[in-house]
Amino acid sequence: MSEDQLLGRSLLQRILLPRAGEPLDVRTLYTDEARTNPRRAHSLSRTSVSIGSESEVSFGTYFNAFPASYWRRWSTLDSVVLRVELIGHCRVDVYRSKADGSRIHVQGGDTDDATTVDGDVTTLEFVVELGPFEDGGWIWFDVTTDTDVEVRSAGWFAPVDAPGRASVAIGIPTFNRPTDCVKALTAIASDPLVMAVVDAVIVPDQGTRKVRDEPGFDDAAAAFGDLLSIHDQANLGGSGGYSRIMYEALENTDAEHILFMDDDIEIEPDSILRALAMARFAKVPTLVGGQMLNLQARSHLHVMGEKIDTGIFMWGGAQNVEYDHDFAEKPLRESTLLHRRIDVDYNGWWMCLIPRVVAETIGQPLPLFIKWDDAEYGLRAREAGFPTVTLPGAAIWHMAWSDKDDAIDWQAYFHLRNRLVVAALHSPGSARGLVVNTVKATMKHLLCLEYSTVAIQNMAIRDFLAGPEHIMDILPTALAEVHRVRRQYPDAVVVPSSTLLPPASGADVPAVAEPVGAVAKVSRLAKGLIHNARGAQRQHHDRPQLNVPTLDARWYLLSQVDGVTVTTADGRGVVYRKRDPKIASALLGEALSLRRKLASRFPELSDRYRRAVPELTSKERWERVFSYPN
Repeated sequence: MSEDQLLGRSLLQRILLPRAGEPLDVRTLYTDEARTNPRRAHSLSRTSVSIGSESEVSFGTYFNAFPASYWRRWSTLDSVVLRVELIGHCRVDVYRSKADGSRIHVQGGDTDDATTVDGDVTTLEFVVELGPFEDGGWIWFDVTTDTDVEVRSAGWFAPVDAPGRASVAIGIPTFNRPTDCVKALTAIASDPLVMAVVDAVIVPDQGTRKVRDEPGFDDAAAAFGDLLSIHDQANLGGSGGYSRIMYEALENTDAEHILFMDDDIEIEPDSILRALAMARFAKVPTLVGGQMLNLQARSHLHVMGEKIDTGIFMWGGAQNVEYDHDFAEKPLRESTLLHRRIDVDYNGWWMCLIPRVVAETIGQPLPLFIKWDDAEYGLRAREAGFPTVTLPGAAIWHMAWSDKDDAIDWQAYFHLRNRLVVAALHSPGSARGLVVNTVKATMKHLLCLEYSTVAIQNMAIRDFLAGPEHIMDILPTALAEVHRVRRQYPDAVVVPSSTLLPPASGADVPAVAEPVGAVAKVSRLAKGLIHNARGAQRQHHDRPQLNVPTLDARWYLLSQVDGVTVTTADGRGVVYRKRDPKIASALLGEALSLRRKLASRFPELSDRYRRAVPELTSKERWERVFSYPN
């Protein structure tokens, strides 16, 4: 069959199969097989599969269903074409869902009825209108076999050629993760269709363990040839790495799109092509983000999309989403919430495609080191008329946030400081809700004996109050100062194991179970506040009362003790938290004083930060930053 006879013109999304050896839970991201099938479907390659006779296999799965509502909302397309090439006798049925998850049969066809046959290969095409998908819905197909069937290839296509040029500059900033970086490069190079659209691969290397020295780098680099460039620079954090990528892409390539990706991810390469396809067909220049799957529980989706709660100016899940959805437990076709279209304010830079015109219009990322730089860029882009789409089915695997202590470790400084910066730039109202929210957080940290966290959060507010030029000036030095401050507090010192400390005494331990009901919680809080106002029993600073697992390290327990070990989120060590009323009182006093200054000066600071954005995000300013000593 000639190309001219086919209805599908431009590939939007290939049908993918799991890699060889993938566990059962990961297979659910690709196929949904009837339990009555005589045998499991067998992947012949990443894009072909063998299905036994008398079997039913659905491709209504995360990676293979088509997110129709997103294409209806954000693209210029009115319809899409499903193309399936197969050998054997079977029926292909096309289904769609509504926003509430209910299923509707659209159309179907039998291989006997097909007129497009080339030797043993039968090609079926189905045109599906995008009209019914305003609020949500997916499209997918099921295969029901009579004989053994081989699906040679399948995919979702646009009925028209894609506008523009398929070209992307891929950027991967790295910091002391040379093994992960080489793996990411190798994954990209493994897919010929991806390589066909790559104009450049840009790697800012900010670490001391250089990616060039990693075994396997030469082979990975050889696949790219002159397309790959490595840029050694000082550790400027994620924002410095991504800003270098954007700078190099704009200055030294003519790529129409710039793709940001983390170094510590595992990529499904077709996700790059899916994001690029959406960007090319978008009604207006649009940032297209990939979703995040859990690297350690690979069938788990982090979230469908995120927004900013402007009342307290904090990121979080958008309305009608759930965190940590497990497709192995609840497949896509059975997951009601996943069928709504979710609109977002921004996308994380674990994977985010930015059109060149957006970067040229709104400038570089802010110099925030890490945290909130991606959210700020999404908000800035939206204000300039460029929306962000978090595209289901385009995804990477990344370490889950639950395996990190970033709300209480050194990253807590950047979380708060940059939250304040972004609020100053984009908050629609006063800072009252934000200030009250941070005071509550400070009280909780103090009750949990997280003194180092409060200390660096106080430092974060001081640095914010110092103004936008100060934020840029301390870009290469803030991290070292954060570490210096944290080292003064025992809750920041990681001990490899609690067995290196005296065994827990179990002495003077009150009720530790979670209080149930409002009255019980208020009572426990009152007891905790009274306990924290008293002097600590110093013997518990030499021998811990308890060894507390991460999951149990909650305020209602920690507010009742004087000294305990708490396991770190990654399970690799413990910290010895010791209650000290004098330290807590001093930190609280400073925190409240800083909050008063923050509330009173926020309007003035908001004006200063907004006026500083053109300078802070200019290529000329970043050029000077890139020259900092490595």
